[in-house]
Amino acid sequence: MTDVDAFAALANPVRRAILARLRDGPLPASEIARAFDIGRPAVSEHLQVLRRAHLVRDETRGRERHYYLDARPLAEVEAWVATFTRYWNERLDGLGQLLSRQEPP
Repeated sequence: MTDVDAFAALANPVRRAILARLRDGPLPASEIARAFDIGRPAVSEHLQVLRRAHLVRDETRGRERHYYLDARPLAEVEAWVATFTRYWNERLDGLGQLLSRQEPP
């Protein structure tokens, strides 16, 4: 099984929704699947992509597989997004300075 880039895994809204559900704690695959209007095999495929991106880990308990969020790969995503946050903050600061120099009408 080859790894998947975290960015590629996050590109799909179903996978983002699965991660959001796992924020509150681990869930069995059956409960995750019930939350979506797609078939369980499709949810299983999404979970496999998330596993390959190392965004979730799983543990078998009896006949059920439980999934846990592993947010460590999100640090790379956060660092990338932060560069754009700095970009927009600098632009807004520049706009604020420009507006403060203008005389009121």
